[in-house]
Amino acid sequence: MERFPIKQGVPGFKFAGIPAGIKDDSVKDLGLIFAEHPCSAAAVFTKNSVKAAPVLVCAEKTKNNSIQAVLVNSGNANACTGQQGIKDTHKTSDTLALELDLKSTLIAPFSTGVIGVKFPTQRIIKRLPELIKNLSAQNSKDFAESILTTDTCIKTSAFKDTINGEPVKVLGIAKGSGMIMPNMATMLAFIVTDISIEKKSLKSLLKEINEETFNMISVDGDMSTNDSVIVLSSNMSKTPITNKCSKTYDTFKKMLHQVMMELAEMIVKDGEGATKLIKITVKNAKTDSDAKKAAMQVANSCLVKTAFFGEDFNWGRIMGALGSSGASFDMNRVALFFNKIAAVQNGQGIEKNILRLKKTVKKSEIDLLIDLKNGEKSCGVSTCDLSYEYVRINADYTT
Repeated sequence: MERFPIKQGVPGFKFAGIPAGIKDDSVKDLGLIFAEHPCSAAAVFTKNSVKAAPVLVCAEKTKNNSIQAVLVNSGNANACTGQQGIKDTHKTSDTLALELDLKSTLIAPFSTGVIGVKFPTQRIIKRLPELIKNLSAQNSKDFAESILTTDTCIKTSAFKDTINGEPVKVLGIAKGSGMIMPNMATMLAFIVTDISIEKKSLKSLLKEINEETFNMISVDGDMSTNDSVIVLSSNMSKTPITNKCSKTYDTFKKMLHQVMMELAEMIVKDGEGATKLIKITVKNAKTDSDAKKAAMQVANSCLVKTAFFGEDFNWGRIMGALGSSGASFDMNRVALFFNKIAAVQNGQGIEKNILRLKKTVKKSEIDLLIDLKNGEKSCGVSTCDLSYEYVRINADYTT
């Protein structure tokens, strides 16, 4: 498995991204992925009970249908817009379908941006011909730019491998910076591949890997209304996946996992105002549930996150978060390690390591290992610190 430049694209797919005036006349905010033929498609969506119109529409479309085109806008979430939002979503999809000479069921709509604002349907429809005109196998970067909101950079990951003598590619593009919390977040991720795979197997793979990647990150503990992940396969590779017990399946699974994990960590690194990437591992928990509870509580603790931002070595906040997590453990057995340096053993601090620990929390990436010594289960979560900049961004997001 090796990386490849995203400009090389993936057989069977074209991309476009243009300004449509949703955010600003000079900023790309409308994107399109178009496939030469209907694709095997699998998608997962936010578990928030308040779902945006495109999420409701797209969930129905991807349930049983193939998908041939993905239409995305940024700057407007089309969430909390009632039945009119649903109608607007269908209208833009239906118009694009006419322009592309496709059935509307083959169009998957996505939106991200401000909640509760009327959807700019006519503005989007007006720019669809130009969007289609800009389609190219080399334009994935334009698409990546068009889906951004408070992101400071595009997020892409691309890997290729040779399976049974045939090349196979996986390319992922994502956006996300704030309102990031497991059970999905205010993030969108689009993954394309040329592997030959049926929908059932693709759906199973996506669900499994999503739990280990996008559902194991947190920036601020808030869940969004629009988050979605979709995987499309052009089925153009001559190497088909026929069953789960095959080298082809295992190799593709590793590629897809790598792409999704990289995108997930990029989202955390680009968390609104973030200055540090913090990878939390809880090990030796009694149950899987205990491991996840403990890891998530630490990842979402404002006290823990602000301490990391201030480079304040305050392990007591971590112990406090563990104690409020609901996980089963004995505090007198807990051990903590920062970048492999022991900070706590048997629930008490190790004074001889304090100087080393104070230096290591100044690093931009910190591995926090929590050993509960109460079983054999483990869980890993990626998060970031909480800074002054996060407050500034979200205090005037709509003003």
